[in-house]
Amino acid sequence: MKILVTGAGGMIGRKLVERLSADGSLGGKAITELTLVDVVDSPVPDGAPKDTKVIVADFSETGVAATLVQDRPDMIFHLAAIVSGEAEADFEKGYRINFFGSWHLLEAVRLESQKGGYKPRFVFASSMAVYGPPFPDPIPDDIALTPTTSYGVQKAMTELMLADYSRKGFLDGIGIRLPTICIRPGKPNKAASGFFSGILREPLNGQEATLPVSESVRHWFASPRAAVAFFIAAANADTGKLGVHRSMIMPGVSATVGEEIEALRRAAGDEAVARIKKVDDPFVAEIVKGWAGNFTAAQARALGFAAETDFDQIIKVYLEDEMPVTESR
Repeated sequence: MKILVTGAGGMIGRKLVERLSADGSLGGKAITELTLVDVVDSPVPDGAPKDTKVIVADFSETGVAATLVQDRPDMIFHLAAIVSGEAEADFEKGYRINFFGSWHLLEAVRLESQKGGYKPRFVFASSMAVYGPPFPDPIPDDIALTPTTSYGVQKAMTELMLADYSRKGFLDGIGIRLPTICIRPGKPNKAASGFFSGILREPLNGQEATLPVSESVRHWFASPRAAVAFFIAAANADTGKLGVHRSMIMPGVSATVGEEIEALRRAAGDEAVARIKKVDDPFVAEIVKGWAGNFTAAQARALGFAAETDFDQIIKVYLEDEMPVTESR
């Protein structure tokens, strides 16, 4: 099996490639080739197939997508995008990469498909940002998409294209609307949602963190480990059960910022919580107020997708995966 991963240098992309390399197979088929694409160098993990290629390129540039698809990958994981805050701040860049870049990739698959004998599974990393207020509680699967950010609009439009290209038989698409992934390891990025991780990650590492919104803000979360499992499940899912609606919200944990902080207190004590400093940020607050906080995720759960059930588990995953206890500790 040949697998193409766009956004392979990002946090989730790296973890997905590590999982694929460790498993060595997908859906019962041996992985013979990985093509890892990003605008930065993508690390190649131990256990990766010998026919693994790393391509540093902007997939939204003319001709790049056709090059990526010319070897006819059986599975395409499309994770490449710029994050919410950057897409909102740089309107032109957001559309060029998140929408037109995705269109270039879908078009490359269509043109290859029309040569005959080619129909890959295409797993698209969408976002809960496709939803907008007012929200019922919880939010059902059949609610209309009314995004309130450019990032959400770009993801929603790509979902519609994914469904149409699937309907026409050019590919077998499935879109997974990711919750906010928490706790993200590493340094903060330009995502408006980054503080959700920062107020836990930094205190757990002995550093101060800033909180730009009220503790009453409720949101929808899953861990990086769960996110990788979503992609694996999507690769193996029976898309015949999706009908014309090819994208769905993933399971997650509904929690307020205050509940996040109390989970941190249980895990690391009052000293860790004291490292969180309230600093108002109107730009972030304006974006976040249009985000949803609780879903049924009934369709995804029925198809076997699963995530954590509370924030204590999300913190536990971070401690296990990013801060393992050593003998010296």
